[in-house]
Amino acid sequence: MNFNLIIVVNLVSEEPKYFVKIFEKNGVIKVSKEIQENLKGILSKKMIAKMKREAVNCPVLNKERPFLECFVCNNFIRRIRGEIQCAGLPLLDT
Repeated sequence: MNFNLIIVVNLVSEEPKYFVKIFEKNGVIKVSKEIQENLKGILSKKMIAKMKREAVNCPVLNKERPFLECFVCNNFIRRIRGEIQCAGLPLLDT
């Protein structure tokens, strides 16, 4: 899956339905190896390590999710100043 393409398409075509705050967790949050491997070409190791400590309260799934999972979600539009803009569309596979 090409995450760059998904992000670019969402930036152009979607209007945000939700504005979700990002918050820091005390420890590292586990994220699947697949997500981490796919992000290595997009983000630096330092940025990935920082983002592993961040989480969001997902309005679509109604639960707390690691930020990196939110970042690769089809609903992710952009991150601005500690806030996520989310399209809020139903997810097909969760």
